[in-house]
Amino acid sequence: MTTTDASAAAASTGAAQAVDTAVRAAAASGLERTSRAERAGWLRAIADALEAHRDELVALAHDETHLSEARLTGEVTRTATQLRFFAGVIEEGSYLEAALDSPDASLVPPRPDLRRMLRPIGVVAVFAASNFPFAFSVLGNDTASALAAGDPVVVKAHPGHPELSRRVAAIAREALAAAGGPVDALVLVGSEGGASGMETGVELVRHPLVRAVGFTGSTRGGRALFDLAVSRPDPIPFYGELGSINPVVVTPAAAAEDATGLAEGLAGSFTRDGGQYCTKPGLVFVPAGTGFEAALVAAAGEAPAQRLLTAGMTAAFAAGVGELGARDDVEVLVAGTTDAPGDSASTVVATSAAAFLAAPEAFQTEHFGPLTLVVRYDDAAPGGDLDRALAVLEGSLTGTVRHAAADGAALADDAELVERATAALSRVAGRVLYNGWPTGVAIAWAQHHGGSWPASTASVHTSVGATAIRRFLAPVAYQDAPQQVLPAELRDGNPAGVPRRVDGVLQA
Repeated sequence: MTTTDASAAAASTGAAQAVDTAVRAAAASGLERTSRAERAGWLRAIADALEAHRDELVALAHDETHLSEARLTGEVTRTATQLRFFAGVIEEGSYLEAALDSPDASLVPPRPDLRRMLRPIGVVAVFAASNFPFAFSVLGNDTASALAAGDPVVVKAHPGHPELSRRVAAIAREALAAAGGPVDALVLVGSEGGASGMETGVELVRHPLVRAVGFTGSTRGGRALFDLAVSRPDPIPFYGELGSINPVVVTPAAAAEDATGLAEGLAGSFTRDGGQYCTKPGLVFVPAGTGFEAALVAAAGEAPAQRLLTAGMTAAFAAGVGELGARDDVEVLVAGTTDAPGDSASTVVATSAAAFLAAPEAFQTEHFGPLTLVVRYDDAAPGGDLDRALAVLEGSLTGTVRHAAADGAALADDAELVERATAALSRVAGRVLYNGWPTGVAIAWAQHHGGSWPASTASVHTSVGATAIRRFLAPVAYQDAPQQVLPAELRDGNPAGVPRRVDGVLQA
């Protein structure tokens, strides 16, 4: 064995040992045996501690990610809000889906006493995201919803902000200890013992005590880990949020009504924080021959350049821009320039609906950075080139319709096209919005942040909003169980006070 081989083997062994220690500590934390009220209190304690260290954490995040301090300050607030939101979700209790059926010997077959609810599944592995160093990272939505469910979490830190990850984890664990909670309910692993981040991640997904995985990242990395999760001797669910281009349909009436306002809004959305949003509008269908493109060129040309999160992302963005711009069927409308080495500038390219239809896969590759692709369509009538292009869309987190806003004939003429666009986008996107821009995901009970592949690996679930907790729970039915062994939420008299469905009737 060469020295290089020996070093690699030692690093792999180190990663396996570190992951094993972390997972076993989390599994022994006892979080699944705690009450909803206890966990709600601990989530709020962690949120308070996060905000108490805001200035320190924002400075650290700014140094590692190059994101603005204003953006990061707001993200700390969002992260604390998520933690408190899930505290409220578990206190309300309907997430448990508690259901009771009374015994009935007259039925065929006879029905016993049945009581069912959702229970924690065990240790959850969470892979932190690069582009949201707080809100989708150590204490992000995956972690918050898993802890709320009663599942201990082992977080794989992102290499783009390792020091921040360590500090956030330490603050959370200190808050748990101070509030009387199980400290090992949250454990962090990184690039252990010289191992690469991927090696550590592989060991985490493989660990036999890990029961589910939450992932936010690239399609390539997510697919590799997804394949690993489902090929284990005991396959586990892998909830991955991956690539998304978030198509936008601009109707002819909308373009005629306010082309300049639309262009300015699009430019602000796709260049926001360097275009490093999973919800960035990267594909925009626009009627040909309007003033929209000229307005977009003007607006995008004024957008400031941005240093991306990592050197690898910067290189990948430049390569993607170069490849797309070199195509014969693509016109480069804005080729952003910058005097600062390492920065990425806004880019706008355009093609025709016919070219898009000829090579839909090539035009639906996500370019993580400040780029958007304009697709010009000529025929908005049923069965026209716009309809045909929408029919070949891949999965995305969002789809947007920009339609006429004013009352009157323009809005009436738009209605049928809006209905067709809605149907097409609803087929592939988890959230469809109107006369807005998708770079913003509210924390709410009705929110859905997911979509068909490649936007996510499980389109029936969300990673934002109350039902994100459903990913980390499993149903258990108790048949003819003695009262003392039942969870409080299923006992006679409903001592836990949760919403329940009793003999088919929902009781608040």
